Amino acid sequence: MTSAFPRPALARLVLGLALAASLSACGLKPMYAGGRSGAAAQALASVQVEPIPGKNGWLMRNALNDRLAAMGDAAPRFLLKVQLDDRIEGLGVRADDTVTRERRTLRARYQLVDTQDGKTVLDETSSWDAGIDVASSEYATVAAEDSALERLTEIVADRVLASVALAARE
Repeated sequence: MTSAFPRPALARLVLGLALAASLSACGLKPMYAGGRSGAAAQALASVQVEPIPGKNGWLMRNALNDRLAAMGDAAPRFLLKVQLDDRIEGLGVRADDTVTRERRTLRARYQLVDTQDGKTVLDETSSWDAGIDVASSEYATVAAEDSALERLTEIVADRVLASVALAARE
């Protein structure tokens, strides 16, 4: 008697089904289940971002607002306060003391405040860094630093909103 599946394929199929069944019972729920009508999206739609000073603050607030706008439009219930720390430090140094590599770190301390009772729901910090090659052209180096800041802003904004979604959903 021959089977439609070779034994290794059948074993993988059975193992896959067993793993899928065990995951459904583990209690994990997708954060953005339900799309725009889900709990996380509705909570994010009610977040208003406080102005953040500086160029990096302008970039961060725009990145946060772009992501929040995709969640819909709801009456503001939460206020997101963000303080940024942006640092560039030289890493690679030649014998003539010229820097060949830099690291740019963007750190965001953020607080989510419930506007109904003024209570701080979340108070955390998120950061990310990027490596920058220092070119012989000062213009190229400045452009690389600006590009790194834009990338870091996008990454940190995603991390902040993931944390905010978890806190606001509860």
